Amino acid sequence: MADTAPTVTDQLLKFARATPPAEAQAMMRLSLLDWAACGIAGAREEDFSDFIRAGRGQGACTVLGGHSAGPAAAALINGTLAHALDFDDTHFAHIGHPSVAVVPAVLALAQDVGASLDDVVEAATLGVEASILVGLWLGRDHYQIGYHQTATAGAFGATLATARLLGLDKAQMRHALGLCASMASGVKAQFGTMAKPLNAGLAARTGVEATLWAQAGMTAADDGLAGPLGFGETHHGAAVAVTPGKAPWHIGSISHKFHACCHGLHAMLEALRDADLDLSRVETIRIRTHPRWMSVCNIEAPTTGLEAKFSYAQTAAMALLGHDTGAIASFTDEITQDPEVVALRAKIRINDDPRLSETQAEVFVSMEGREMRRFRHDLMAPMTMEARAEKLRSKARGLLGEVRAEDLHKAVQGDSLSAFAAILSEP
Repeated sequence: MADTAPTVTDQLLKFARATPPAEAQAMMRLSLLDWAACGIAGAREEDFSDFIRAGRGQGACTVLGGHSAGPAAAALINGTLAHALDFDDTHFAHIGHPSVAVVPAVLALAQDVGASLDDVVEAATLGVEASILVGLWLGRDHYQIGYHQTATAGAFGATLATARLLGLDKAQMRHALGLCASMASGVKAQFGTMAKPLNAGLAARTGVEATLWAQAGMTAADDGLAGPLGFGETHHGAAVAVTPGKAPWHIGSISHKFHACCHGLHAMLEALRDADLDLSRVETIRIRTHPRWMSVCNIEAPTTGLEAKFSYAQTAAMALLGHDTGAIASFTDEITQDPEVVALRAKIRINDDPRLSETQAEVFVSMEGREMRRFRHDLMAPMTMEARAEKLRSKARGLLGEVRAEDLHKAVQGDSLSAFAAILSEP
């Protein structure tokens, strides 16, 4: 290997020893607040109650909603529940949900070894950054062909984060990444079903298991990620050049959700936030979006609340009719059949526009009297950390109530893992 250029695996192994900059860790704490709020709310979903009972097993690691399990099972359940509402953070550089795969894995093993919350934040920051880097290295063809980056790139991020937390040496870390290459999986065919959040949980569990197996002495291919017949070569990876540790870290441009639906819809919903239209005069609504979202969140006539979260026409109609798209309770089976929503939905047309980025959307509204209204938004518009923190605290209050949200915010800013876990475990 000394005679060849370093692979992404070599780069990640070196990166695993880096100390995340303060601003990256500050963003991770905000994502930790967001992850926890989404997870606690997700644990209340009745659809997942049987899944929780079936997957717990024995162990002392916190499971969201008041249970406990072993590390691998806790990571699986917590990753799934935190993504159950599809309300957790996203990174558009590779189109994945980074925290939901990494945080549950780190949290489970941190409890198992008695680490601090500072340790969790540091390892999770590194793991989230690694998942984004792996996603960039795999490239957009990997996502476009049908792989779910949250599940694939996320598993490698979870593995590097947990290996860092447990202090694995370089050889063990290499084996852990190689083992992960045999387990990382997840396809976009699951979007709109309960298996989409399961993809996130499986990525978190993979991180725990790959690390523990490598720590126990299990070996793997020298480079299961980037080597011949490795994960990248066999999963449509483009091997795009990446530079781990380069400032600023990618986690700094993470995007948090303020609407309870697929992130591909958010630019459109933000564009419509202040539309103030006389709907009786609306003739047609044309939404323009990046081509990539056409196969992700463009269900034309959803029939369930879950499908509604992946529908431009449905969510646009809901927003224009005054339904709160930031509220979980808005997305019901019944709302998809509401006569007003269905009637307005019929006036909406979705078109792809390659001139737009994945974070942009444009809405053109034709009104009676040949009047035309235009709205536009870019999710990458600058937002201060203070403004982001307040929006996330408001989101947490909406999900958990005033008292629990503020208790969670205080815990996330501290260093007591037990205090943080205690809030997670409340029913």
